[in-house]
Amino acid sequence: MKLHLLPTRTAGAAENMALDFLLLQRHPAAVPRFRHYEWRGPAFTFGFSQKIEFVRANLPAGETFDLSRRPTGGGLVDHRNDWTYALVLPRGLPLYDERAPQSYRIVHECLAGALAALGRPATVKMACDPCETGPGICFQRGELYDVINPQTGAKIAGAAQKRNKHGLLFQGSIEKSAVGPVDWDDFAGKFSAALARVLGAVAAETPWPDLDEDEVSGLVEQYSSPEWLEYR
Repeated sequence: MKLHLLPTRTAGAAENMALDFLLLQRHPAAVPRFRHYEWRGPAFTFGFSQKIEFVRANLPAGETFDLSRRPTGGGLVDHRNDWTYALVLPRGLPLYDERAPQSYRIVHECLAGALAALGRPATVKMACDPCETGPGICFQRGELYDVINPQTGAKIAGAAQKRNKHGLLFQGSIEKSAVGPVDWDDFAGKFSAALARVLGAVAAETPWPDLDEDEVSGLVEQYSSPEWLEYR
């Protein structure tokens, strides 16, 4: 089995979220897929279940940026200085069958190991803090199984997941300022290789899959709409 490493794409918030969701929904080949992507401009995303009033109250005032609700859960994420990725697993793989906390931990162990191999202090947080109350603003604190700096306790990486009958979508973000200088291409290679080992796969660069362009444009329009943003 191969872990398909998709080409890096740069897009707006709605398009990035739509593409991640379509990669979950459409599996021409029942293989795992991994992609790193960039942002066309300043962007924020927030969890599917978050209230729009909370989100708007915690966005920076007087600035222009893209905003989209994610198909996954989690908190409000600032993408202005992050390294963003998505892992999509088809139904039936062992990692798909893990409980959500364990799949979260396993992926973050791969991520922390890749950073550590590059000489950056990183570990997975293995205990809850008493004050943890659920998704709010990502990177304000490290929660259970987030990646943190063991020296300072600062949060380095968090993620959100969505499981359905098609598979598992894992959307993750690494705050670059919490990591320090890194060769991100080198990191991507080490991270994807670690994920491939966990999956029992071989990482292989793969062209972008054929997706129905009408379906893509329709979902981008949905993710850009006020109805989607103000769903809750």
